[in-house]
Amino acid sequence: MSDYRPPLGDIRLVLDEISDITAICDLPGFEHVDVETIHGVLDELGRFVAEVVAPVNRIGDEQGCSVTDGVVTVPDEFGVAWDKFVESGWSAISQDPDYGGGGFPGAIQTVASELLATASRAWSMGPMLTVGAVEAIRVFGDEGLKETFLPKMVTNEWSGTMNLTEPQAGSDVGALTTRAVPQDDGTYRIFGTKIFITFGEHELTENIIQLVLARTPDSPPGTRGISLFIVPKYLVADDGSLGERNDYRCVSVEHKLGLHASPTCVLAYGDAGDGAVGYLLGDEHQGMKCMFSMMNNARLGVGIEGLAVTERALQQASDYAMERHQGRAIGGPAGEQAAIIRHADVRRMLLTMRAYTDAMRCLLYFNAATLDVAGRHPDADTRQRAAERAELLTPISKAWCTDLGVEMASVGIQVHGGYGYIEETGAAQHLRDARISPIYEGTNGIQAMDLVGRKLPMREGAVMADLLADIAGTVSDLASAGEDFDSIRVGLADALAATEEATTWLMVHGLADPNDAMAGASPYLKMFGQLVGGWMVARLALGAHRRIRAGEGDADFLGSKIVAARYYAEQLLPVTRAQLGAVTAGAGDLYAMADDAFSA
Repeated sequence: MSDYRPPLGDIRLVLDEISDITAICDLPGFEHVDVETIHGVLDELGRFVAEVVAPVNRIGDEQGCSVTDGVVTVPDEFGVAWDKFVESGWSAISQDPDYGGGGFPGAIQTVASELLATASRAWSMGPMLTVGAVEAIRVFGDEGLKETFLPKMVTNEWSGTMNLTEPQAGSDVGALTTRAVPQDDGTYRIFGTKIFITFGEHELTENIIQLVLARTPDSPPGTRGISLFIVPKYLVADDGSLGERNDYRCVSVEHKLGLHASPTCVLAYGDAGDGAVGYLLGDEHQGMKCMFSMMNNARLGVGIEGLAVTERALQQASDYAMERHQGRAIGGPAGEQAAIIRHADVRRMLLTMRAYTDAMRCLLYFNAATLDVAGRHPDADTRQRAAERAELLTPISKAWCTDLGVEMASVGIQVHGGYGYIEETGAAQHLRDARISPIYEGTNGIQAMDLVGRKLPMREGAVMADLLADIAGTVSDLASAGEDFDSIRVGLADALAATEEATTWLMVHGLADPNDAMAGASPYLKMFGQLVGGWMVARLALGAHRRIRAGEGDADFLGSKIVAARYYAEQLLPVTRAQLGAVTAGAGDLYAMADDAFSA
């Protein structure tokens, strides 16, 4: 596996041109941050992940993790990297300064998450989930809970998790049966089994803070009756010291296709009989509301995984393509093998990976910056509009990016030819690690249903209309940018028209027959993601063009962004219109065949 090179030039360009990081730094609460400081931080963080985190990636995949008598073991190198992560303070970069955090914008946390996930997907899962748990406690916890748990979680001395899934309750969270029995002292006793709990048990941190969904007695059925509880691995005394082990244990660690070193645990609560001590987070029966404060961050974080695996696969594939010599390039010297990067089809694959990497990074950073505006802007209407846009973009960020992560990891294997299928090359690990991302934190099918069923109708369709109007504005900007941008303008305009047609169809038919709308939801999400990706790279290309004209930056690097955007418009954006028929086909054929005919 090739060494990881943090793409800091790409990151800085996207922060400037897409996230408008200068404006983000001007928001209330970010006065201590400026662009120069951010650039310095990214330089240091880039060095850290390349030197400390990236080397554990292959080791973790080969060694994996195990459990013996409830004790989970991960590679020793994971612990060394974690300790250095805590010592360096990188885990606290965007956390609340009141609890020891750096108070940087969420957009910078997104950059940090990308760098960590690209360096080692398995290792980065722990810090990613802790960020989400911290956010839930910060928003919904009372002062006592926040003072007890947040300072150590912010530094990653203690880690955090999400406990949703049970054997009978996967996507249907409302079917969960874990019980929370109230006690006279205001605590609860938790009984039940949770599965697929990432970093649910390990020895990397002093304590693990489990956030557990459970039902109180006589709670309403379904999701309306779910509450959220803090269940620490070790109980915390009033002076902050750790006390006795709580009544839960790791029963087993799953054997997975990928992410071998990320411990995915089955946790049994209350096996000893007394029940695990839990503390209600937020109000009773408001567990889903609390959990979704984590879930949206988690879904953005999972989208980052799609970008991360594509970036790492691209770096490895391009390195291999420059080193591997096979065949004579067209027009090349007779009898001389050329590097395979000189062959047209290999270049097509690499440019596809390059263009999608740019598109995903732009989308994810834009989404993160929009969340910063939603949380910090002084104008209430601006905050509301930003929050709505972030809601609209979250299912795209999660689903479109993770689907692409799987696809692009597969393309990376193809660039390697037969060697890509050999584990020692390292290319296969990217695909194995990527495959879970479209599944967890809400399957991509659920993301599509959320997009069509909940997000499109927001403000009677005006939230979507506002976004489409902004894309139309970029089409107008492209018209005055010169002939190098003609194909980008034409491609983006056609994709926009197709998406507008599909959106209107879904809004109308979703009211008449929801099955018709749901049948087209996944193709629509792909269509919408492809459009937004095209919009993003078009904006990036326009920014690069302005810089070239002003004599700013590396002209070759900036010019490559224009080439990638043009390639995206000419060869990838046509997928948008190609989805129109699938979006508008309706549900008739899906239900025309008998259930048992699928396996006949």
